[in-house]
Amino acid sequence: MPFRHLLADDSSLTPDDVVRLGELTAEWQLLADISFADLVLWVPKRKDQKSWPEGHRTIAQIRPMTAATIFAQDLIGNEVLWGSRPDIDQALSSGEIIRDSRAEQVGDLKIKVECIPVFFSGRVIAVISRHRNLETMRTPSRLELNYREIANHIYRMIAEGNFPVKDNVYLAEAAPRVGDGLVRLSVTGEVLFASPNARSAFNRIGWDKDLEGENFGQVLDSLVSSASPANPKEENWQISMSGKQLRREEFENSGGVLDLLAMPLTEGENRIGAVVLVHNVTELRRKDRALISKDATIREIHHRVKNNLQTVSALLRLQARRIEDPKASAAIEEAVRRVASIALVHETLSGTSQDLVQFDEVITKIIQGASELNIRPNEIQIRKVGEFGLISSMVATPLALVLTELIHNALEHGLSQSGDLVELRIDRSGKSMSVIVVDNGAGIPDGFSLESNTNLGLQIVQTLTKNELAGKIEFIRPNIGTQVQISFPLER
Repeated sequence: MPFRHLLADDSSLTPDDVVRLGELTAEWQLLADISFADLVLWVPKRKDQKSWPEGHRTIAQIRPMTAATIFAQDLIGNEVLWGSRPDIDQALSSGEIIRDSRAEQVGDLKIKVECIPVFFSGRVIAVISRHRNLETMRTPSRLELNYREIANHIYRMIAEGNFPVKDNVYLAEAAPRVGDGLVRLSVTGEVLFASPNARSAFNRIGWDKDLEGENFGQVLDSLVSSASPANPKEENWQISMSGKQLRREEFENSGGVLDLLAMPLTEGENRIGAVVLVHNVTELRRKDRALISKDATIREIHHRVKNNLQTVSALLRLQARRIEDPKASAAIEEAVRRVASIALVHETLSGTSQDLVQFDEVITKIIQGASELNIRPNEIQIRKVGEFGLISSMVATPLALVLTELIHNALEHGLSQSGDLVELRIDRSGKSMSVIVVDNGAGIPDGFSLESNTNLGLQIVQTLTKNELAGKIEFIRPNIGTQVQISFPLER
């Protein structure tokens, strides 16, 4: 929980109490918005339930999104002694909502304070203090009056231990907010009040009449005729949005998409109505679908590029078979190998929506292909030490070509007659990576210079490492064999 560090040894809360307060504070933006008030959560300071509290500590605070805040500074961590705040003391000890008739001066503002006990598991575990600007309370609009009545119902539910609603899996950070739109229902599902934003949302999906006086579920059912047949519903909207239980549903037709959250209002064991929060998410869903379509298009492009590269490889192989010159045929086979390494990168990209390549899968296929093409495939071991992990496609394509050339160069020039081994050693740290290709052959000849070397494969390696990977390459001559190290940044 975000406030667990504030619960010191002088708190008598049990682990279940802490979880309950976490559930409450996860959803209490609704309470702040609907009551136009700043809310502060206080827990008693005492060693156990039998001890008399020494005072109270603030562990959470929320500001309204529907009104100006009263507190410019955070109160979290503040402590008061028992007796200095009689309203908080009384709410904790009596379990009743305490409404102080006197106004409290906070800076230039006169504030009305109410204290609501948080009831859980047969006892009061905390107190919410509700702070409202007295000036804004004097001439309330019809919207404000409805919001306050709903707020008072919910505060009574908190004092009775009925809020948050049990198994509250529908209320989440992305759930509709009061400012998005609110509809108040009677116990029979009739609309008693609809906020302007809620009316606008329903106008978007085709309801051009007043909502008030209508049965909310029947209104939705009447608009289903143009809903997408791809999303059939097992029960009608009159049942799911009756307000008898906590429900979150998404309504969609040709006009738009609404995110609906129905929450029952209760008094004791009796249901007295419901509140439905309404959020017009038409544009959000349109953007989501556009992103999904874009991702699918990108994957399809990578898939087609891979297929085209494989076609090029097949054409080159056909051409190689018709050439009698062994050198020319070998050159074409090398071209086939290089095209194939690029195709492997696009094959990996075609299976993901991200522009990242799981490069270990690519190098495994490159190693497998190199082993199969070697004249002694069962006698040579190609081993990988370390992990590449996820690499951007901008890095993956040139890296695949570089390692293909280095592995084949090692197989062609860097093997001894016994115990043949080619090893890739990967070191990834932070935003950089180095890869060493090691063989146990005769080693590089005296006077070797990469710049003056005419081998096409090594020229490709040098060009790609410097220009595409923005890295450097180094040939190392150990006691046995050869080591070629390339180092490069992962982000450019």
